Amino acid sequence: MRRAIVTAWVAVMIGAAALPCRADPLIDKARELFAPIPTKPPGLAVDPTTVAKVELGKMLFFEPRLSAEHNISCATCHQIGLGGADGRPVAIGHNWQRGTRNVPTILNAVLNTAQSWDGRAKDLAEQSGRPITSAIAMGNTRESVVATLRAIPGYRDFFAWAFPGEAEPIIFENIEKALAAFQATLLTPDSPFDRYLAGDEKALSAEEKEGLALFIEKGCASCHRGANLGGDRYAPFGVVQRPGAEFLPPDDKGRLMVTRTPDDAYSFKVPSLRNVALTAPYFHSGSSWDLEQAVAVMGTAQLGVELRPEETKKVAAFLVSLTGRQPSIVLPVLPPSVPSTPRPKF
Repeated sequence: MRRAIVTAWVAVMIGAAALPCRADPLIDKARELFAPIPTKPPGLAVDPTTVAKVELGKMLFFEPRLSAEHNISCATCHQIGLGGADGRPVAIGHNWQRGTRNVPTILNAVLNTAQSWDGRAKDLAEQSGRPITSAIAMGNTRESVVATLRAIPGYRDFFAWAFPGEAEPIIFENIEKALAAFQATLLTPDSPFDRYLAGDEKALSAEEKEGLALFIEKGCASCHRGANLGGDRYAPFGVVQRPGAEFLPPDDKGRLMVTRTPDDAYSFKVPSLRNVALTAPYFHSGSSWDLEQAVAVMGTAQLGVELRPEETKKVAAFLVSLTGRQPSIVLPVLPPSVPSTPRPKF
């Protein structure tokens, strides 16, 4: 009996010694640079009125009466079914005006350091109010949108629920807060890459793993890192070689327009690469419809590296693995206007 026990113990030890610490050491490298998308929005769980704010924010997100002509909502440009963007090079806004930059995705935007391509909005709340009062986007004013919502009886109960104890809860700042609360819930966890980071070595294909290795080795991860693979810093577009005017329009000076600092010319917030396979066209100019082309441009412009076609294909395959579980939204039923509600401004 003793000999059998010893023999079995030796066999187990020999077998254990023969096993590597990890079959796929690339996971360890990835975990040093990246993190999975959280399943719950950060910071909102401590707010006792979160549920009310989120529900009100969802209504306002789909509310076209926030715009001057009652025809454009936040969801017009940030379409949940299109990866939180709008699938256009630039947005179409008030009076069919064209915007000047590609619409960033709203998905996982709460994880960004700041909002907008140039970081002009410090958080989701500030960003939520900007399009409403933009002459190009929704064409409204703070005073007009507040007056409109106050004149829709159904909204009074919802605002009172979300902002209890306030004498007049329908104010522009509360509109921004509610919109931010809802947008913060638009997270996309459980992508194949997230499952890979969690230890599922089979979550990525061989090609996707090769693309991840290239993404790290070539230097892409020096800017595109963290949970959002971007969104937490600014960088010049053209660190090594300035791309052509079709990708970098010379009249858009980027962050310089916010900071007025010459060193910030042509710098932009590094975009998140989460769900990037769903959000073509690419770059702030919306000038590339091909993910592999965008990878190649970034290689030459930011890293000074001419990626071979097979390398861009593998990196693009890895980027596809960043597509997470998309938000499932039940469209809200909005309270109706009444005869005293302000009319659209045609």
